[in-house]
Amino acid sequence: MSTPPRLQLILFNPEIPQNTGNIGRLCAFTNARLHLIRPLGFELTDRYLKRSGMDYWRALDYHIHDNWQAFRTSPLAPRRIWMLTTHGGPDIWSARFEQGDGLLFGNEGHGCPDWLHSELGESQRLRIPRFNPDPLRSLNLSTAAGIATYEALRQIELTSELSTAL
Repeated sequence: MSTPPRLQLILFNPEIPQNTGNIGRLCAFTNARLHLIRPLGFELTDRYLKRSGMDYWRALDYHIHDNWQAFRTSPLAPRRIWMLTTHGGPDIWSARFEQGDGLLFGNEGHGCPDWLHSELGESQRLRIPRFNPDPLRSLNLSTAAGIATYEALRQIELTSELSTAL
């Protein structure tokens, strides 16, 4: 039996192949699982997807789901999901990430739909802190995924180190 992933990234209806390729590369590099939820705004054979992910896709644990319900009922889906959003919630430094958690990212054009915000609830929504008071919309999807992934992994690794030291 293989060990479960330390972290899982979930892309809800991603639209830009370069972002998905970069996030796939991030997942391969960090040994995280990637879930892609259809519809996708590109073909998986898209040359931009391959270019941004380079040869990392061979080392990537990724799964494609036809829709949100198919993802949620998959035995591979994480037990706990954190939605990254610009619409409120505590910042990622306030969360307590655990082994196997999922980080959910909406698509580049619309984020996650309102019904998904409602389904997960306010307690599972997180934001990346903003230091510029100007009303800027958001970070690039792959940048946000990188920031959140490394904060989650930092916490998971610290927890793991503490438990083995006890």
